[in-house]
Amino acid sequence: MGFYAVLVNLYSQVLQEPGDRSHWCVVAYWEEKTRVGRLYSVQEPSLDIFYDLPQGNGFCLGQLNSDNKSQLVQKVRSKIGYGIQLTKEVDGVWVYNRSSYPIFIKSATLDNPDSRTLLVHKVFPGFSIKAFDYEKAYTLQRPNDHEFTQQPWTGFTVQISFVKGWGQCYTRQFISSCPCWLEVIFNNR
Repeated sequence: MGFYAVLVNLYSQVLQEPGDRSHWCVVAYWEEKTRVGRLYSVQEPSLDIFYDLPQGNGFCLGQLNSDNKSQLVQKVRSKIGYGIQLTKEVDGVWVYNRSSYPIFIKSATLDNPDSRTLLVHKVFPGFSIKAFDYEKAYTLQRPNDHEFTQQPWTGFTVQISFVKGWGQCYTRQFISSCPCWLEVIFNNR
């Protein structure tokens, strides 16, 4: 199954899954074009996503078994450290960079709704950003950007890469070229 077919399957599992709706988001961890581990369902108001167990209580990426032997993936995994904290607030979802390296975020709610392409935002260590706005997400239309015609899109997702960026300003044009990244899919109900 191709990378984009996997994403479509992932979105349909999360967005159309019957039953318990107590989670406010699910997190998928990726190494390049391969999802590693299970979907992590989030019920608590905040979630730490980190590399080593002593560095938090939450989603430990270091405990996931990865078949990826790429030297770059291994190097970036080791730099995740304290990682990030996702926090659901009244006004939306905030991402705090607890790592010693920058993270990169792409979210439809971070940009002007009339924008032709979505920008990737760099967040330095120790800083936070309102990565998702529920109210704004409900009003968004699907962009006509070439990237979005090549992959599934929903206004209820945020993509986050560790250490390495992607997009117009980088050699990596798509997040699937980043060594280590997250797909955060928000419950829209």
